[in-house]
Amino acid sequence: MTADDSASAASSMEVTDRIASLEQRVQMQEDDIQLLKSALADVVRRLNITEEQQAMQNKKGPTKARPLVQTLPLKTTVNNGTVLPKKPSGSLPSPSGTRKEIVSPAAKSTVKRTNSTERMSPGGRRESYGDSKGSRNRAGSTSSSSSGKKNSESKPKEPMFSAEEGYVKMFLRGRPVTMYMPKDQVESYNLEAKAELPTKRLKLEWVYGYRGRDCRSNLYLLPTGETVYFIASVVVLYNVEEQLQRHYTGHNDDVKCLAVHPDRITIATGQVAGTSKDGKQLLPHVRIWDSVTLNTLHVIGMGFFDRAVTCIAFSKSNGGSNLCSVDDSNDHVLSVWDWQREEKLADVKCSNEAVFAADFHPTDTNIIVTCGKSHLYFWTLEGNSLIKKQGLFEKQEKPKFVLCVTFSENGDTITGDSSGNILVWGKGTNRISSAIQGAHEGGIFALCMLRDGTLVSGGGKDRKLISWNGNYQKLHKTEIPEQFGPIRTIAEGKGDIVLIGTTRNFVLQGSLSGDFSPITQGHTDELWGLAAHSSKPQFFTCGQDKHITLWDAITHRPIWNKIIEDPAQSAGFHPSGSAIAVGTLTGRWFVFDTETKDLVTVHTDGNEQLSTMRYSPDGNFLAIGSHDNCIYIYSVNDNGKKYSRIGKCSVSHSFIAYLAIDKS
Repeated sequence: MTADDSASAASSMEVTDRIASLEQRVQMQEDDIQLLKSALADVVRRLNITEEQQAMQNKKGPTKARPLVQTLPLKTTVNNGTVLPKKPSGSLPSPSGTRKEIVSPAAKSTVKRTNSTERMSPGGRRESYGDSKGSRNRAGSTSSSSSGKKNSESKPKEPMFSAEEGYVKMFLRGRPVTMYMPKDQVESYNLEAKAELPTKRLKLEWVYGYRGRDCRSNLYLLPTGETVYFIASVVVLYNVEEQLQRHYTGHNDDVKCLAVHPDRITIATGQVAGTSKDGKQLLPHVRIWDSVTLNTLHVIGMGFFDRAVTCIAFSKSNGGSNLCSVDDSNDHVLSVWDWQREEKLADVKCSNEAVFAADFHPTDTNIIVTCGKSHLYFWTLEGNSLIKKQGLFEKQEKPKFVLCVTFSENGDTITGDSSGNILVWGKGTNRISSAIQGAHEGGIFALCMLRDGTLVSGGGKDRKLISWNGNYQKLHKTEIPEQFGPIRTIAEGKGDIVLIGTTRNFVLQGSLSGDFSPITQGHTDELWGLAAHSSKPQFFTCGQDKHITLWDAITHRPIWNKIIEDPAQSAGFHPSGSAIAVGTLTGRWFVFDTETKDLVTVHTDGNEQLSTMRYSPDGNFLAIGSHDNCIYIYSVNDNGKKYSRIGKCSVSHSFIAYLAIDKS
C-alpha cells in the first residue's frame, strides 16, 4: 500500500492544491474525532440512565446514578494546538444538583487568582479568597452593584408562632408569609415539633417551556442528539427522538445566556442576581459544565458581574480557551476570561445602550464583535486591554439596532439589523463589503451559518425564514405561522433539520423547504396558576399572558390551549375533574369544561386579583381567596356546572394568598 504524499514537498501537485488537500484531510480527521466524541458522550449518557433505572428497580431507595465517566481518563485540553493532559485536581467534580457555593465577603470582590490563597472545592475547581487585584474597579462606571448589601450576611429569620392570633409566620426568600390555622389546632400546636422526613424524594422529571421572549442565541444541538436550551434556572438537554430530558440544575436563579464550546461537550451558562431562601444576595456569575456528566467544572465572575450576565461566547481558533461575556450593568461591561484558570484577562465599558450579542471571530482569537442598540464594535484584545473600532456604515443608513451577528466561511462578519438589511463586513476590516437591502420586512432577529455555507436569516415582524447561498442569493423562503410568534434564534439540527426558538417561547423543528412543528412550548408571561387532576395524569396552567392550558403529563404535550380575556392568576380542579375554575387579576373568574374546553360560567367578585381557587373535597363548595381581604363561598351543583354564592368572609389582617378546605 503506497502512502499518500499529496501534502509532502515531494508531491507533484501545485502548492495551492496541496494546501487544499491538507485542509480536506484535516477536516476529515476533525469529523472523525467529533463522531468519536459524540459516540462516547451518548454511551456515557445511556450508561448513567441504565444504572439509575437498575437502582430504582432494585428498590434501594433514592439513589443517584454515579457518573461513570469518572472512571475514564481525564479530559484533555487543547492549548495552542498541542493536546495536553489535564492536571489532576485532587478531587472529581460533584454533580450539579448537590453543589453548594460558599462565598466569603472577601471573595465577593475577587476575580483574579494571582497571589491569592487557593483551596480545592468539592467540585474539583479552584476557589480563591483574599486577593483584591481582580476586583471590579471600572473607571467611569455608573452601575451600582448590590453585592455589598448588609442583608447578604444576615442570619435567616426563624419561624414565629402566635398563639394569641393563631398563626405561624415563616420567611421565604426573606419575605414574611403569615399562615392562619384552624382554631381547634391552635392550643395543641408546637412549633418545635419535628416529623420524620418522607422516605421518598422528589426528582425533576420534565421541564415545560423555553425562554425566547427576552433571550437570544440560546438553542443548540449537541453530539448526543440532545437539544440544549434553558428556562428559569434550569438548563434542559432534550432528546426529541427518545423523548427524554436531562437537566443541569447548578444555577440558583434565572439563566440568561448560553454558549457551547468548540468541543461541543462543554457548556457555559450565565445567570442573573437573585435572593436566596434565607434572604441573602445571590451574585450573577457564569458556570462552565460538562454536558455528559452534568458536573460543574468552573464558576467565574462571582462578585464581578452586575445584575446579570446577558451574553457569553467561547473563542474558536485557540481550542476555546477564552470566554467573553457582557453583563447588564449600566456600562454593559465586556470582559474576557481564561475560564480554565478562572482568571479575567481584560474588561472594558462596552456601551451605555443594550448589547444583544458578543462573539469571537472564528479565525482570530483576539477579535471580538459586539452589537446592540446604535452600535457595532470590533474589539481587539491586546495584552490586558480591549481596543475598540466602530463599524462604519458610510453610505449605508445606520440602523437603530444591530440585532444579530454571525461569520462566513472566509471570515467575513455578517450582521442583521432592525431595518431588515443583512450587511457583510470584510474580514479584518470595519467596513461594509456587500449588503442585502430589505432582506426582511422589519428586523432580522437571528442569523445562522450552516455547515454547507448556507446562511439562514430569521425575521421578527415578517416571521420569515430565508436561506441564502455563498453569493447571498435567495434560495428558500418559509413563513412561520403567526401562532408561534416571531423568530428569535436559529440552530442547525441533524441533516437538513433546522431548529427555531421564537419570542412566544416555542421551540420548532423542521426543514427550510417544509413545515415546522413545536417540540416544546410554554407561557410567555408570569405563570401563577397551577392545578393537578385528581385521577388522570393531567395538569392545568394559566398565566398573565392570558393563556390557559391543559397538559398531558405522559406525552408532555398540551391537550388543549385557550386564550381568555383577562390575565390569569389561579386555578383549581373540581374533584371530579370535569371542570376547572380560573381566577384572574381583575376579580373575574371562569369555569371551563375540561373535555370540551367550553366556557361553563363566568362571575365577578370584587375588582382585585383572585389568588386561590379551592373546591371542597366533596365538590359541593368553591372558596375563592381575593386580594380585597375576602373569601367568597359558592355552592356547586351539577358536577361543577352550576354556581351560586352563599357567603362572604372578611379577613382584616391581610389579603388572601392561599387557602385549603378540610374534609370535615
